[in-house]
Amino acid sequence: MNRQHASTCRAAIIAGAVTALVTGIQFGTATAQQVSPTFEVLCTPTDTGLTELSGLADTGAGMYALGDSGADDRVAELDPTCQVTRWIPVGTPTYDVEDLDSTPDGILWLADIGDNNKVRPSVALIGFDPTGAEAATPRVLTYPDGAHDAETLLISNDGLPVIVTKDYLGSSDVYTPVGNQSVHDLSTTVPTQLNKVGHLQFSPTTTPGGPVNGAGTMAVTGGAVSDDGTVVALRTYTDVYLYSAPDGDVVKALSTKAVRVPLPNEPQGEAITFNNDGDLISGSEAYQGPLPPLLILRGATALAEAGGSAGSLGSTGS
Repeated sequence: MNRQHASTCRAAIIAGAVTALVTGIQFGTATAQQVSPTFEVLCTPTDTGLTELSGLADTGAGMYALGDSGADDRVAELDPTCQVTRWIPVGTPTYDVEDLDSTPDGILWLADIGDNNKVRPSVALIGFDPTGAEAATPRVLTYPDGAHDAETLLISNDGLPVIVTKDYLGSSDVYTPVGNQSVHDLSTTVPTQLNKVGHLQFSPTTTPGGPVNGAGTMAVTGGAVSDDGTVVALRTYTDVYLYSAPDGDVVKALSTKAVRVPLPNEPQGEAITFNNDGDLISGSEAYQGPLPPLLILRGATALAEAGGSAGSLGSTGS
């Protein structure tokens, strides 16, 4: 799930368009334009440490990946062929890291926000320097309305962290820190409260994939923001939704019409990220089988910019 600041894999822009599917945005409905599935195989990981792959990010120094609960105490640095060049210990306790993002200073942000049983009193974003120059530092966050399970972290170009919750009935809430603080400005000593700033309601699709038939098509499992901040991606186990954010406002972008791109039947897809060419890279857990390949959608940002439609939070959409 995650923004790319440089790419190890370059690719050309594609085009696509066809029909429509309904997805709800903020207490109402909005449409999402569907495009033909055009993901291609990028490369295939072989290190079994990536069996639980849940997050991807690129800081400009390289591509990074990590697993979720039970496999989230270290981060893998990948080469252009998806091979692990080194494992880097996180160096601070984790509970259930479910997404990975990065900021232009090269810091990785581990989203320790997973909570399948919805029992955690708080969650955390962990700032992690892959060079080892600084120790990993958690920023603790609390929800205003009880515990939530989440697997998606979006960081806008101004550093605002946006968390999107996961729900198998397609009802996802959107949260940002009180005061719209940058991820760098979040306290490392006391918890920061989150504000609920939006709601998304996804409808089921017929796209195959994932471990949960039907409901898995509506559960948000990852997200990413493009390198220039103008395109936001949310993914389910089966589909990717691309939102145009021409002014860099991630929250506002989530209230607009999205372009939906079906994924090619991943076993348990949870990781997604952009490279700096505007391509989208998707990754999946193995889910009781062999390690699946990373997939690439070339020209993903161009697809979003061509298909988006403006709206505002609280509107009924269009």
